[in-house]
Amino acid sequence: MDNYNTINDVLVKLFNEIMDIEEKAIITEEFKDISNTDMHIIEAIGKNQSKNMSTVAKALSVTVGTLTIAINNLVKKGYVNRIRSEEDRRVVLISLSPKGEHAFDHHEKFHDEMIKATLADLDQEQTMVLIKALKNLSKFFREYGKED
Repeated sequence: MDNYNTINDVLVKLFNEIMDIEEKAIITEEFKDISNTDMHIIEAIGKNQSKNMSTVAKALSVTVGTLTIAINNLVKKGYVNRIRSEEDRRVVLISLSPKGEHAFDHHEKFHDEMIKATLADLDQEQTMVLIKALKNLSKFFREYGKED
């Protein structure tokens, strides 16, 4: 198989499998009450900080309304805290509860293991080539998404 077809085959299989693989790795018995999407919302909120709903919605490329529904569920399950801003009561700030921070750490550990596995046995030059290729792919997706 030539390089073009090999890359195509790897990327297609990777995109088809990655969400399923990640979900199986991070949605364990301990976190069975949330989805992979919920885990990515937790990741977007981040640790040790409060963010407004608009900031998190923008980071996830969803509407504030869509995020609100998910946040309501995460608040009920104890992963997220929601408070009104002291400076502007119209602004809703969200942050992770201790349970949410634990889920964040669990998700981050998966990503850390994924990166270590990706970089295993690569030297510095190969790592730089991989970074360049992934940046090219990311740029393609960003630009392709703007065509609509």
